[in-house]
Amino acid sequence: MYFSTLIIMTLINTFSNNKFECGTDEAGRGCLAGPVTAAAVILDTNFKNSILNDSKQLSEKKRMLLKPIVESKAITFGVAHIYEQEIDTINILNASIKAMHKSISKLDIKPGFIIVDGNKFKPYIDIPHQTIIKGDSKYLSIAAASILAKTYRDLYMETIHKEFPMYNWKKNKGYPTKEHRAAIKKYGVTKYHRKSFRLLPEQYQLDL
Repeated sequence: MYFSTLIIMTLINTFSNNKFECGTDEAGRGCLAGPVTAAAVILDTNFKNSILNDSKQLSEKKRMLLKPIVESKAITFGVAHIYEQEIDTINILNASIKAMHKSISKLDIKPGFIIVDGNKFKPYIDIPHQTIIKGDSKYLSIAAASILAKTYRDLYMETIHKEFPMYNWKKNKGYPTKEHRAAIKKYGVTKYHRKSFRLLPEQYQLDL
Protein backbone atom coordinates (compact mmCIF):
# COMPACT_ATOMS: atom_id res chain seq x y z
CA MET A 1 0.00 0.00 0.00
CA TYR A 2 2.87 2.36 0.82
CA PHE A 3 4.44 1.74 -2.60
CA SER A 4 1.16 2.50 -4.37
CA THR A 5 0.74 5.74 -2.44
CA LEU A 6 4.30 6.76 -3.27
CA ILE A 7 3.58 6.38 -6.99
CA ILE A 8 0.38 8.42 -6.75
CA MET A 9 2.11 11.26 -4.93
CA THR A 10 4.62 11.65 -7.78
CA LEU A 11 1.95 12.88 -10.21
CA ILE A 12 2.78 16.39 -11.40
CA ASN A 13 0.38 19.31 -11.71
CA THR A 14 1.61 20.81 -14.99
CA PHE A 15 4.04 20.16 -17.79
CA SER A 16 4.19 23.71 -19.14
CA ASN A 17 3.43 25.74 -15.99
CA ASN A 18 0.61 27.32 -18.00
CA LYS A 19 -2.28 28.26 -15.69
CA PHE A 20 -4.82 26.76 -18.10
CA GLU A 21 -2.99 23.62 -19.18
CA CYS A 22 -5.40 20.95 -20.36
CA GLY A 23 -4.86 17.21 -20.01
CA THR A 24 -6.62 14.86 -22.43
CA ASP A 25 -6.98 11.09 -22.72
CA GLU A 26 -9.26 8.50 -24.32
CA ALA A 27 -10.88 5.20 -23.36
CA GLY A 28 -12.19 2.30 -25.43
CA ARG A 29 -9.69 2.34 -28.23
CA GLY A 30 -9.26 -1.45 -28.22
CA CYS A 31 -12.94 -2.35 -27.85
CA LEU A 32 -15.00 -4.32 -30.38
CA ALA A 33 -18.19 -2.40 -29.61
CA GLY A 34 -19.21 1.04 -28.48
CA PRO A 35 -17.64 4.46 -28.93
CA VAL A 36 -14.17 5.71 -28.26
CA THR A 37 -14.53 8.31 -25.54
CA ALA A 38 -12.22 11.17 -24.65
CA ALA A 39 -12.09 13.73 -21.90
CA ALA A 40 -10.25 17.00 -21.44
CA VAL A 41 -9.65 18.54 -18.02
CA ILE A 42 -8.13 21.77 -16.73
CA LEU A 43 -7.25 21.60 -13.04
CA ASP A 44 -6.20 24.36 -10.72
CA THR A 45 -2.41 24.40 -10.40
CA ASN A 46 -2.82 23.79 -6.65
CA PHE A 47 -5.10 20.76 -7.11
CA LYS A 48 -4.14 17.73 -5.04
CA ASN A 49 -5.69 14.30 -4.59
CA SER A 50 -4.09 11.27 -2.93
CA ILE A 51 -6.08 8.69 -4.94
CA LEU A 52 -6.07 10.12 -8.45
CA ASN A 53 -4.01 8.09 -10.92
CA ASP A 54 -4.22 6.44 -14.32
CA SER A 55 -7.74 4.95 -14.49
CA LYS A 56 -6.32 1.55 -15.46
CA GLN A 57 -4.49 1.41 -12.12
CA LEU A 58 -7.66 1.97 -10.09
CA SER A 59 -10.67 -0.16 -9.24
CA GLU A 60 -14.08 0.66 -10.66
CA LYS A 61 -15.15 1.76 -7.18
CA LYS A 62 -12.30 4.27 -6.94
CA ARG A 63 -12.93 5.54 -10.47
CA MET A 64 -16.57 6.20 -9.66
CA LEU A 65 -15.55 7.87 -6.41
CA LEU A 66 -13.18 10.15 -8.30
CA LYS A 67 -15.61 11.06 -11.10
CA PRO A 68 -17.67 13.63 -9.11
CA ILE A 69 -14.51 14.94 -7.41
CA VAL A 70 -12.89 15.69 -10.77
CA GLU A 71 -16.13 17.19 -12.10
CA SER A 72 -16.55 19.48 -9.09
CA LYS A 73 -12.91 20.47 -8.61
CA ALA A 74 -11.91 20.97 -12.24
CA ILE A 75 -11.79 24.52 -13.56
CA THR A 76 -13.52 23.06 -16.63
CA PHE A 77 -13.90 19.68 -18.31
CA GLY A 78 -15.35 18.18 -21.48
CA VAL A 79 -16.24 14.65 -22.55
CA ALA A 80 -16.97 13.41 -26.07
CA HIS A 81 -17.89 10.13 -27.77
CA ILE A 82 -17.05 9.14 -31.35
CA TYR A 83 -19.34 6.32 -32.38
CA GLU A 84 -18.88 3.07 -34.26
CA GLN A 85 -19.87 4.18 -37.75
CA GLU A 86 -17.40 7.04 -37.70
CA ILE A 87 -14.69 4.82 -36.22
CA ASP A 88 -15.21 2.44 -39.14
CA THR A 89 -15.04 5.36 -41.59
CA ILE A 90 -11.98 7.26 -40.35
CA ASN A 91 -10.18 4.48 -38.36
CA ILE A 92 -9.68 4.21 -34.62
CA LEU A 93 -6.57 6.41 -34.38
CA ASN A 94 -8.24 9.31 -36.15
CA ALA A 95 -11.42 8.72 -34.15
CA SER A 96 -9.45 8.81 -30.88
CA ILE A 97 -7.80 12.10 -31.81
CA LYS A 98 -11.12 13.53 -33.02
CA ALA A 99 -12.73 12.57 -29.68
CA MET A 100 -9.94 14.40 -27.83
CA HIS A 101 -10.36 17.47 -30.04
CA LYS A 102 -14.11 17.39 -29.48
CA SER A 103 -13.68 17.11 -25.71
CA ILE A 104 -11.28 20.07 -25.72
CA SER A 105 -13.82 22.10 -27.74
CA LYS A 106 -16.31 21.62 -24.89
CA LEU A 107 -14.11 23.36 -22.32
CA ASP A 108 -15.44 26.67 -21.01
CA ILE A 109 -11.93 28.16 -21.17
CA LYS A 110 -9.53 27.97 -24.09
CA PRO A 111 -6.46 26.04 -22.91
CA GLY A 112 -3.06 27.69 -23.06
CA PHE A 113 -1.33 24.33 -23.49
CA ILE A 114 -2.46 20.73 -24.10
CA ILE A 115 -0.82 17.60 -22.74
CA VAL A 116 -1.88 14.33 -24.32
CA ASP A 117 -1.58 10.76 -23.11
CA GLY A 118 0.31 8.64 -25.64
CA ASN A 119 2.42 9.53 -28.65
CA LYS A 120 -0.15 10.44 -31.31
CA PHE A 121 -2.02 13.72 -31.67
CA LYS A 122 -2.83 16.37 -34.25
CA PRO A 123 -2.60 20.10 -33.52
CA TYR A 124 -5.80 21.59 -32.11
CA ILE A 125 -6.27 25.07 -33.61
CA ASP A 126 -3.29 27.22 -32.53
CA ILE A 127 -2.72 25.70 -29.08
CA PRO A 128 0.73 24.20 -28.40
CA HIS A 129 0.72 20.60 -27.22
CA GLN A 130 2.93 17.79 -25.98
CA THR A 131 2.33 14.05 -26.22
CA ILE A 132 3.49 12.10 -23.16
CA ILE A 133 3.81 8.32 -23.07
CA LYS A 134 2.12 7.02 -19.91
CA GLY A 135 1.08 10.60 -19.23
CA ASP A 136 -1.96 9.38 -17.30
CA SER A 137 0.36 8.08 -14.58
CA LYS A 138 2.56 11.20 -14.58
CA TYR A 139 0.31 14.27 -14.75
CA LEU A 140 -2.79 14.98 -12.69
CA SER A 141 -4.84 16.57 -15.48
CA ILE A 142 -4.28 13.60 -17.81
CA ALA A 143 -5.11 11.20 -14.98
CA ALA A 144 -8.30 13.17 -14.33
CA ALA A 145 -9.16 13.01 -18.04
CA SER A 146 -8.56 9.26 -18.02
CA ILE A 147 -11.01 8.90 -15.11
CA LEU A 148 -13.75 10.84 -16.89
CA ALA A 149 -13.21 9.15 -20.25
CA LYS A 150 -13.35 5.70 -18.65
CA THR A 151 -16.32 6.32 -16.35
CA TYR A 152 -18.45 8.11 -18.97
CA ARG A 153 -17.77 5.33 -21.47
CA ASP A 154 -18.48 2.58 -18.93
CA LEU A 155 -21.81 4.17 -18.03
CA TYR A 156 -22.70 4.38 -21.72
CA MET A 157 -21.86 0.69 -22.21
CA GLU A 158 -24.00 -0.25 -19.20
CA THR A 159 -26.90 1.62 -20.83
CA ILE A 160 -26.65 -0.15 -24.21
CA HIS A 161 -26.17 -3.46 -22.37
CA LYS A 162 -29.89 -3.28 -21.58
CA GLU A 163 -30.63 -3.39 -25.30
CA PHE A 164 -28.32 -6.34 -26.01
CA PRO A 165 -27.72 -8.13 -22.69
CA MET A 166 -26.37 -11.28 -24.33
CA TYR A 167 -23.00 -9.57 -24.93
CA ASN A 168 -22.64 -8.64 -21.23
CA TRP A 169 -21.32 -5.17 -21.97
CA LYS A 170 -22.07 -4.09 -18.40
CA LYS A 171 -19.13 -6.33 -17.43
CA ASN A 172 -16.75 -6.42 -20.41
CA LYS A 173 -17.55 -2.85 -21.62
CA GLY A 174 -17.11 -3.98 -25.23
CA TYR A 175 -13.56 -5.27 -24.87
CA PRO A 176 -12.60 -8.47 -26.74
CA THR A 177 -13.08 -10.97 -23.93
CA LYS A 178 -13.69 -14.65 -24.65
CA GLU A 179 -17.28 -14.19 -23.49
CA HIS A 180 -17.83 -11.25 -25.83
CA ARG A 181 -16.34 -13.06 -28.82
CA ALA A 182 -18.44 -16.16 -28.04
CA ALA A 183 -21.59 -14.02 -28.02
CA ILE A 184 -20.65 -12.45 -31.36
CA LYS A 185 -20.15 -15.93 -32.80
CA LYS A 186 -23.53 -17.07 -31.46
CA TYR A 187 -25.70 -13.97 -32.03
CA GLY A 188 -23.84 -12.05 -34.73
CA VAL A 189 -23.04 -8.35 -34.61
CA THR A 190 -25.13 -5.36 -33.55
CA LYS A 191 -25.31 -1.74 -34.63
CA TYR A 192 -22.88 -0.98 -31.81
CA HIS A 193 -20.10 -3.25 -33.09
CA ARG A 194 -17.17 -1.81 -35.01
CA LYS A 195 -17.39 -3.55 -38.35
CA SER A 196 -13.84 -2.61 -39.35
CA PHE A 197 -12.40 -4.47 -36.37
CA ARG A 198 -11.44 -8.13 -36.33
CA LEU A 199 -14.41 -9.22 -34.27
CA LEU A 200 -13.53 -12.92 -34.46
CA PRO A 201 -10.32 -14.75 -35.35
CA GLU A 202 -12.22 -16.39 -38.20
CA GLN A 203 -13.48 -13.00 -39.43
CA TYR A 204 -14.00 -14.21 -42.99
CA GLN A 205 -16.73 -16.57 -41.73
CA LEU A 206 -18.66 -13.85 -39.95
CA ASP A 207 -21.70 -12.49 -41.75
CA LEU A 208 -21.48 -8.70 -41.40
